[in-house]
Amino acid sequence: MKIIIKTKNLELTESLSEYIEKKLFSLKKFLDILKKDEQRKTLSEVFVDIEKETKHHRKGDIFLAEALINLPGKKIIAKAKQDDLYKSINEIKTELAKEIKKYKLKMTEIKRREQRKVKNIN
Repeated sequence: MKIIIKTKNLELTESLSEYIEKKLFSLKKFLDILKKDEQRKTLSEVFVDIEKETKHHRKGDIFLAEALINLPGKKIIAKAKQDDLYKSINEIKTELAKEIKKYKLKMTEIKRREQRKVKNIN
C-alpha cells in the first residue's frame, strides 16, 4: 500500500506525515484480499489531501482532509471537515475502513455466487 500526501495552506511536518501513515497504514489489513496472485503486491494507492481552508472563517481554523483509494473497478473517496486536523484524519480513516469492508464483502459475495451457480449446474 502506497500513501501519497499533498497539503495546501499548511506545512507537511514529519510528525504529521508519520501520523497520517500510521493511521492509514492500518487499512492494509482490509486490502489483503486485493493482492495479485502471481506477484502478491497490493493494488491500492492512497492519495491524501490535507488543507487548511482560507482564513475567512471568524472563529478558528477549519481543516479539510480528503482521501482517495483506487481499487480495481471502484474509487473510494472519504472527506472530513473539522476544526482539528487530527480529528479529520481519524474521521477519514473510519470512513475508508467502512467503505473498504463493504467493497470486500461485495467482491467475496460475487465469487460465492459464481461458485454456487457452478455447483447447481452439476
